[in-house]
Amino acid sequence: MSSSVAPGRSSAGTAAGKRGTAKGARWALAAALLGFFVMTLDALIVNVALPEIGRDFGGGMTGLQWVVDGYTLMFAALLLSAGSVTDRIGARQAFGAGLVVFTVASAACGLAPDLGVLVIARLVQGAGAAVIVPASLALIREAFPDPARRARAISVWAMGGSVGAAAGPVLGGVLSELSWRMIFFVNLPVGVLALFLLTRSARSPRQGDAPFDWTGQIAAVAAMGGLTYAAIEAGAVRPGTPRVLLALVVAVVAAVVFVAAQARGRHPMVPLELLRARTMALSATIGFALNVGFYGMIFLLGLYLQQEQGLSPMATGLAFLPMTLLTAVVSPTAARLAAKFGARMPIVTGQLLMAAGLVALCVPPASAPAWLLVLLMIPVGTGGGLAVPAVTSLLLDRVPAQRAGTASGVLNASRQLGGALSVAVFGALVSNHAHFLHGLRTSLLTAALLVVLTAVASVLVEEKTA
Repeated sequence: MSSSVAPGRSSAGTAAGKRGTAKGARWALAAALLGFFVMTLDALIVNVALPEIGRDFGGGMTGLQWVVDGYTLMFAALLLSAGSVTDRIGARQAFGAGLVVFTVASAACGLAPDLGVLVIARLVQGAGAAVIVPASLALIREAFPDPARRARAISVWAMGGSVGAAAGPVLGGVLSELSWRMIFFVNLPVGVLALFLLTRSARSPRQGDAPFDWTGQIAAVAAMGGLTYAAIEAGAVRPGTPRVLLALVVAVVAAVVFVAAQARGRHPMVPLELLRARTMALSATIGFALNVGFYGMIFLLGLYLQQEQGLSPMATGLAFLPMTLLTAVVSPTAARLAAKFGARMPIVTGQLLMAAGLVALCVPPASAPAWLLVLLMIPVGTGGGLAVPAVTSLLLDRVPAQRAGTASGVLNASRQLGGALSVAVFGALVSNHAHFLHGLRTSLLTAALLVVLTAVASVLVEEKTA
């Protein structure tokens, strides 16, 4: 009798444990989705509000560029160490810390009394977002060990970003009609809800307590910051101005120090063997190009539709809606296409679609109606929606579980650096209002060329572990 009872209890306990694990995985996915949603929303909601911020605070094109790039710069620079920290302290713990920093900084942005405080708060906001992205991906990698279920979970996670991208411009336009400060306050309830969901998931294991790579992190911030500063200031003054040249020198020296620190350091935040892997190198390059095209286009057209065509913030936000909605619809398709045809198919197709859309946007004359630009934006968003989830899924499938946070940090750092540099360089090209349209077309064609080049490189992606 006793022998027949024990297995039943064991079986019931096992079943309950599996249900608990599955439920915890769903809570983890929900929290990760909301975290990715809110940081994507914040990245795009600001673009439509830039003219309103400029009218309140001044600062010209350079000031507006820093409102965008203050966020993306810290996001990109700290993503490298954020991935490593995520692996060491645990995905759940890192995600929660990043979300708290992001939410508090959002409140500071909404309360900023001047442009300087706003930019500083945006820097802190970017630091929080830098932890959220790799931690959310590592959380998914941890909660869904099965590759097929993980691919579906990543598609759901990517859809959260797509919905954030869809809502960002529209919500930015609507809230800017009331006050641009509202675009930051909207992050607060989302952040609190994500933290609540996170408490329902399982605590993540720690990978160790290795010392933090301060040399590598400081060098990464200096390299990216110097390069971004030089690109922004080159548009405001002559490229050969001493402060621009000094910023470039700082960027080069810091880059050399970073590589040396990763090669010789006892605890590098980005091991060079990871960067040497073909899949990692190609994924980072592809991600960089895709963000140059996508975020560069949104920055440019957000200014063009308001400053050159006279649209209101709300109308400008609505102009982006068809593109961003289709992006949200297409993103879940990428995983299914990758599973059926291999990752190369959605990656290359997405890049070619984006490049075609960027070129097409250069064709209409200045008198073209806004609805034509709305239609021509659609291939750009659709292409990104196909390529980004496929690249992310490919990378996470090819790296060891203990490197998932670091690898996703490198990928997303490259993507955000592409976004930051596109705003810096393209903003310089359109800073002269008399030649705005020429600068816009030059910028879009440059982005299209870069995406085509990485599409060619994507053909080198093999359907086996690099």
